[in-house]
Parts: sequence; C-alpha cells; structure tokens
Amino acid sequence: MPDADSPLVIRRATDADWPALWPIVAAVLAGGDTYALAPGTPEPEARAFWMGPGLTTYLAELGGEVVGTYALRANQPGLGAHVANAGYMVRPGHAGRGVGTALGEHSLAARAAGYRAMQFNAVVSTNARAIALWERLGFAVVGTVPGAFRHRELGYVDVHIMHRFL
Repeated sequence: MPDADSPLVIRRATDADWPALWPIVAAVLAGGDTYALAPGTPEPEARAFWMGPGLTTYLAELGGEVVGTYALRANQPGLGAHVANAGYMVRPGHAGRGVGTALGEHSLAARAAGYRAMQFNAVVSTNARAIALWERLGFAVVGTVPGAFRHRELGYVDVHIMHRFL
C-alpha cells in the first residue's frame, strides 16, 4: 500500500508502463458498467484501445504504485480534431480518494495541445460518480442516447454526451 503522505504524480505513460496499466484496464473492463469494451477483452485489443496510435496516455502514481490512468485523443479527425476526447480509469480500491479528480483536472490542460473543448461521447447514465465529477469540472450533458449501453447487470441504459470548452 502506498504511503498516504506521498504526492500523487501524473506523468505521460510509455510502452514500458503497460504492465502496470493492464491490471487497471482489465479490472475496469471486467465490471461491464462503464466502458463499451467487453469484459474479458484480450490484452492486445485493450492495449491498442488504451495506448494505440493517436492516443496520449497518462498515469497517476502514488508512492510508486500506479493508481489511475487516462487516454487523450482527438474526438474526431480532420475538421473535428480541435475537440479532445478522453477516457479515465482508477485502480479498484482507490475510488473516492481524489485520483479521478486529479486525472480530470490534469486532462483539462489539453488546451495547451491545441484543443478548444473536450467531449465525452458515452458517459454511462448509471455512473453517478463520474457524472458528478465531470459536472464539478464544468462539463454539461449536451445529449442523451437512449439504451445505448448494455450494462452487465442493469441491461440497456442510456449514455450521456458531456462537453465543456477549455
């Protein structure tokens, strides 16, 4: 367990960090309640999704332990590339400790990379913790897609499209 007094350090991930990121990605996907990738997604497919071309991936370390990650990309190519998109994952057992907030705040620096806004295309409507976080960070629900996510336990639930200018 990391030292509670250690600072949270967020840095760009490298290929060498994948072995530390994979358990987080696998655990979050296994829940079947926040990402469209299926539980049990093979590691090579998950790695391409999280660290593939066009992505800039970051990780959060606490006392030398990787406790969270996010991946940043353009939401659309070409004429839509000025809007960022990102996905976030926190190591199970570390929720509610500020890791997600720190990752979200860090990602808002995407403006320095030329992005004018950030958009989340599929925030699962039952993910109250994520919705509350994004609203605290200035995002608003700009649309809802009915039944667009097949939740592992709840069946078909809505997804929200959330947006904010940077």
